[in-house]
Amino acid sequence: MVSNFGVFTLGDALITFNPSDTGPLRYVSTFSRKVGGAELNFAIGCARLGLSSKWMSRLGGDEFGRVIYNFARGEGIDVSEVKLMDGYPTSLNFKEIREDGSGKTFYYRYQSPILTMEPSDITEAVLKDVDLVHLTGVFLAIDPKNLDITMQVLKLAKKNNIPVSFDPNIRLKLWTIEEAKAAYMKVFPYVDILLTGKDEIELIHGDSSNESLEELAEEFKIAHLVIKDGGNGAKVFINGQWHEKEAFKVQPIDTVGAGDGFDAGYVYSYLHNYSPLESLQFANGVGALVTTVSGDNEGLPELDEVFAFIRNEKIIER
Repeated sequence: MVSNFGVFTLGDALITFNPSDTGPLRYVSTFSRKVGGAELNFAIGCARLGLSSKWMSRLGGDEFGRVIYNFARGEGIDVSEVKLMDGYPTSLNFKEIREDGSGKTFYYRYQSPILTMEPSDITEAVLKDVDLVHLTGVFLAIDPKNLDITMQVLKLAKKNNIPVSFDPNIRLKLWTIEEAKAAYMKVFPYVDILLTGKDEIELIHGDSSNESLEELAEEFKIAHLVIKDGGNGAKVFINGQWHEKEAFKVQPIDTVGAGDGFDAGYVYSYLHNYSPLESLQFANGVGALVTTVSGDNEGLPELDEVFAFIRNEKIIER
């Protein structure tokens, strides 16, 4: 069931090649083709939770681009702002997965079709019927010009009183931490919900103590400062108070995409006026479920699956 709430995100998407075996990639000879990308994962996560999800992107005018386009459309995502660009190859990545579920990602993004996007592409019409904008640092990292595009989105969101969530999603293979921090300092004043990993905020801010994070939230007037800490759970600073919730205990198979799932879960709970602890529990549940399935977004759950999981309910299978 589609919600009355609409979310918008923009960013690159990739064909992801998942290894058939765990271990160093040099010893893996076969892969399965999947679809990935932080912003697309978020859009899929929101759509599966029942939100009206709109994704803006540029894909290669090739077979891989059509795979991604059709996949996103099949998930019920609004792809009216997705264009196929001739002469630009669709981005690829290859994943390496270790026995404990952790891994590495190897990107092949040269001449990404996202480079054809311009600030002028961001118009009032793009944000029509949008109740929340979600952006990530991955889009910012791909090309310096993307900061101008991001700022155009942020200014239009502010003009139209649309709340903004932001996940730094640091990719140090794409840019330096100094470049990332410089961009984030321009973005943070527009952010209502900051969704960041504990290790990420330490890189950005230099200190992850509660007192220092409170100062960060106050400096940039961030209403929800959410700290994701994987298997240790998550916490959020709202209205001068911290709220914490432990993680769900699962056996992780593939941790890629868990943060994107958490973001989708938190945004859903925010739009539906959940309490801070309810929001953390819901988002933790979505993130945990993602890790139990191999693939960037295959484990993103439907709404009833999340409720059954966090309430420890039995699902009747036959």
